[in-house]
Amino acid sequence: MKEVKPDISLQTSKKEQVEEMFNSIAHRYDFLNRFLSMGIDKGWRKKAISYLKPLEPKQILDVATGTGDLALEAMKLNPDHITGLDIAEQMLVFGREKIASKGLSDKISMIKGDSENLPFPNNNFDAITVAFGVRNFQNLLKGLTEMNRVLKPGGRLVVLEFSKPSSFPYKQVYNFYFTYILPVMGNMLSKSKNAYTYLPESVKHFPEGPEFAKFLKEAGYKNIIVKPLTFGTCSLYIADK
Repeated sequence: MKEVKPDISLQTSKKEQVEEMFNSIAHRYDFLNRFLSMGIDKGWRKKAISYLKPLEPKQILDVATGTGDLALEAMKLNPDHITGLDIAEQMLVFGREKIASKGLSDKISMIKGDSENLPFPNNNFDAITVAFGVRNFQNLLKGLTEMNRVLKPGGRLVVLEFSKPSSFPYKQVYNFYFTYILPVMGNMLSKSKNAYTYLPESVKHFPEGPEFAKFLKEAGYKNIIVKPLTFGTCSLYIADK
């Protein structure tokens, strides 16, 4: 798997660059998510959380939580507590403000941390969620294995990640939008020179579908399900420990 970094001209690690990139766009992140996905991302999150409902999870970990959108959606499951973890402190700042405004600060904790070195004991969470974050892991297998470590036996991992449509004509429309429209508009509105150029590049080289399922299996998961959403623009992965 080719490693894609936000800025290949720099010698710093992918992890360092991803942290810096998300810190720099945090102030526009929520707006850009809604605007550039035309609001479809909300439906994806609802779908992801629906696959946790049968488990009635009480302790949930949301990895790469960003500003907490998926953590907030997971509150519909009535858990005892949700822990959101992200490498970018500025994303967490905006997330904490959003959570506080909804009166949920006692239910959702937002902490800075590394997805590949999770600061939790083994078998700690009933469910783990990740929305559009695994693509940014420096070491994908290590991140998936770490999440497996802190997941309780019988617990469930749910992952949302961008993927590439394969059917005509959606594939052609998607490729044009992702290659020419999204990078220009995203970089302009976020005032970042790399963030929305990195996005299509990272999606292009990410091992989606059955290939990602192989990583999940190698990391110790079972009962793996792959569900393409919106003509394959996004994929939902469900896996149990």
